[in-house]
Amino acid sequence: MALINRAGLAAVVAGCLLAGCDGGGADGVPVVVATSTAVSTPRSVPDLDAGEEIARGIDVPWGLAFLPGGDALVAERDTGRVLRLTPGGGAAREVYRVPGVRARNEGGLLGLAVSPAFADDGMVYAYFTAARDNRIVRFRLGGGPPEVVFDGIAKARYHNGGRIAFGPDGMLYVGTGDAGETSRAPDPASPNGKILRLTPGGAPAPGNPVADSPVYSLGHRNVQGLAWDSAGRLFATEFGQSELDEVNLIRPGRDYGWPEVEGTGDTDGGRYTNPLVTWSVRDASPSGMAIAGDTAYVAALRGQRLWTIPLRGDTVGAPSAVFEKRYGRLRTVDIAPDGALWLTTSNTDGRGDVRDGDDRVLRFPAG
Repeated sequence: MALINRAGLAAVVAGCLLAGCDGGGADGVPVVVATSTAVSTPRSVPDLDAGEEIARGIDVPWGLAFLPGGDALVAERDTGRVLRLTPGGGAAREVYRVPGVRARNEGGLLGLAVSPAFADDGMVYAYFTAARDNRIVRFRLGGGPPEVVFDGIAKARYHNGGRIAFGPDGMLYVGTGDAGETSRAPDPASPNGKILRLTPGGAPAPGNPVADSPVYSLGHRNVQGLAWDSAGRLFATEFGQSELDEVNLIRPGRDYGWPEVEGTGDTDGGRYTNPLVTWSVRDASPSGMAIAGDTAYVAALRGQRLWTIPLRGDTVGAPSAVFEKRYGRLRTVDIAPDGALWLTTSNTDGRGDVRDGDDRVLRFPAG
């Protein structure tokens, strides 16, 4: 991976900052700050009172992605298996096993994404922890070795990031963690503590803040949620250290402050971009994120709940929680092609209280 020009990125960051601050923060209470009044186009939303269990007995489900026909792919963090689930279609079945996965603590087989051109290329993408690094590969279901498309993301016992998703522009976005070294997050030469934007082949995407750099935004501690609204705005979740977790509106080239700032703190004359929402870490530890209509859904691990956040263009309304402690730790949430919300638990990850049938994949149909 080519080194990134630090001065160039710093100039872009400074140039693209908007006037004013974007966020708020307070311990124990979700806090939001308004910056705009634009409203996205509503769509049908999931019925959270009509849940059904799609699968049980899954070993630490992490990544979740949908095939064009509506079937889901689920990644098992510790086994390296990719499972295929059909709504109402029986037991999960293994369709691929990613070789070289080294599962330890927070590492293993993490995010999944399905190629936007799947009907033509049949490609599925996976982010996983290997022997020496975190990396992204792509493969075809049913056989054949994977192809490495991006590697060299530092790994550690914690803060491996791992969420990948194709954006509305057809580019692959990647949430990474600082891998326990806070200095990596603001360092434009490191892929860690970033949101990366890549072509499907793994090269830096055209139009990135700095040419030939994969970095889209920086100053992140551990990003595990990526989602776009109907207007194409990118939102991301981020784990705090000991005080405040975040939801951020991601702008290209922006610095989101870690490790200088946790939560809100415009400490350097507008250098850092503040979050839209903060929570106490005991109430959230946010992992996956999805958007349906004008609502964002955030899966909380330590908080053991699903947060719902009204979206109002560049702003958000007051978050509210559902399913508090009903299913335990929640890792991943996503919206299926039919508008249903899918949700995975994470009680077998070594930090949860395992319940009979864990871990589960749940589905809530579109209302």
